[in-house]
Amino acid sequence: MTANTAATTSFSLWQRPTLFNLGEIYATPGAMAFLQENDLTPYEFLLRHHTGDWGDLDPEDVEANRAALHYGSRLLSSYDIGHQKLWIITEADRSTTTVLLPQEY
Repeated sequence: MTANTAATTSFSLWQRPTLFNLGEIYATPGAMAFLQENDLTPYEFLLRHHTGDWGDLDPEDVEANRAALHYGSRLLSSYDIGHQKLWIITEADRSTTTVLLPQEY
């Protein structure tokens, strides 16, 4: 990915409407350490989650998220970064969103 492509991708994320309230945002120590080790921040992943880009989910989980938007259930995003997954979970009542590694669940 070139710098220009990355800038275009990032810009297009900012143009997408948000779909739900994130509530208070938390990140586990493991998730923050992983992101820092890879020179990443949680912001792009939170924005993707907030706008309905659920990342690397199977079709059943994508459908569960679509239903959760309508019925008010928990939302899950999963992003493959190298050989590690990064999860973002927004609780059903939309009071909190947590960035975490699957093994911290």
